[in-house]
Amino acid sequence: MTRVIAFDVNETLLDLSALDAFFQQLFGSAELRSQWFAQMLQLSFVGGLTGAYVDFTTAQHAALEMLAQLTGRPVSDDDVRDIDERMSSLPPHPEVPEALARLAQTPLTMVAVTNSVQHVAEAQLRNAGIDGHFDAIMSADAVRALKPAAAPYRAVAQRYGVDLAEIRLVAAHSWDVSGALAAGARAAFVARPGRVPSPIGPQPDIVEPDVGAAVERIIERDA
Repeated sequence: MTRVIAFDVNETLLDLSALDAFFQQLFGSAELRSQWFAQMLQLSFVGGLTGAYVDFTTAQHAALEMLAQLTGRPVSDDDVRDIDERMSSLPPHPEVPEALARLAQTPLTMVAVTNSVQHVAEAQLRNAGIDGHFDAIMSADAVRALKPAAAPYRAVAQRYGVDLAEIRLVAAHSWDVSGALAAGARAAFVARPGRVPSPIGPQPDIVEPDVGAAVERIIERDA
């Protein structure tokens, strides 16, 4: 029985393509936005694997600096502040507000679980106008272990006094889904364009193209 639905935030609920104009202006290519986010994740994951924790904001800034070196285009302090502000003001994907409102009408508890640091996560969901749907906004930074490490998923279980098997993660990242499943939770994979679940290990029992479709399946199965 599922009791808690845990939503990933970046790319799952919020649309990072809003940053494309920034990367076009700064580096001459909007396509570098995806490379920057992948580099950010890599830096965070390396920190976790080596025991040298790197928070998401630090990784975000470092990835921007690496892009500057790769492209030969300097990044100023104003540019860093600019991307921080933009990351805190991302719009939700079009289907997200209605989907969250629909799920909020069920008895299921809804939480946001993100690798963003706490104050950024709170600003992101508030500025997107969807923070009111969540019982809590939880940052993996609080346990100093970013997803897909087990600790953030365990923190949700501990907060609500439930077994991990009673939590379902909703995420558009295969690594996040794999982490939740490995920890013992359930998962729904949001297969946005260009994304597929990992073929390795346990598989999510819900795979849908967007959050709206995933929520409908969650309501059928869990509510």
